[in-house]
Amino acid sequence: MNPTPPTSLLYRLWTSAELALRGLDALQPAAQLLARWFIAGVFFRSGLTKIADWETTVALFTDEYHVPLLSPHIAAALGTSAELALPALILFGLGGRFAAAGLSILNVVAVISVEDMPIPALQQHIFWGSVLAALLLWGPGRWSIDQLLWPRLRQRLFGADSAPAASASARRA
Repeated sequence: MNPTPPTSLLYRLWTSAELALRGLDALQPAAQLLARWFIAGVFFRSGLTKIADWETTVALFTDEYHVPLLSPHIAAALGTSAELALPALILFGLGGRFAAAGLSILNVVAVISVEDMPIPALQQHIFWGSVLAALLLWGPGRWSIDQLLWPRLRQRLFGADSAPAASASARRA
């Protein structure tokens, strides 16, 4: 079977598609940064709102948010602390997956703690959860502190000859 000649329509379509995909791949770091910026802003603003009126925050955790296993005061303090600290980590991509996991837990607890959450609010939490899941699965991206630190930390801890474990696709090949 002869390969398709470089002048054929199929070849031109194929190379155009490859070029478009490379362009999309080049946008990934910017998209990951925008996702980090967006989700960090959502949670950080929520934390700022809570510390602006602490008495109301504690009242909400007492009357509205029924966090399992925690007293309202402890739940308010932990939730607010997480909403202020974890977004900074996500924004800079420092411990990005850890921070995304923490905010994901906070998001799930928020959903299960409100008894009659309106559908639009639930949809908003689902969207936030989707953004956090993407950051958790794919990491904070090339434009992050994690990207700079992890290779250096690995080299310092385990030596220059240490190589990361093979990925699943490399093991299958």
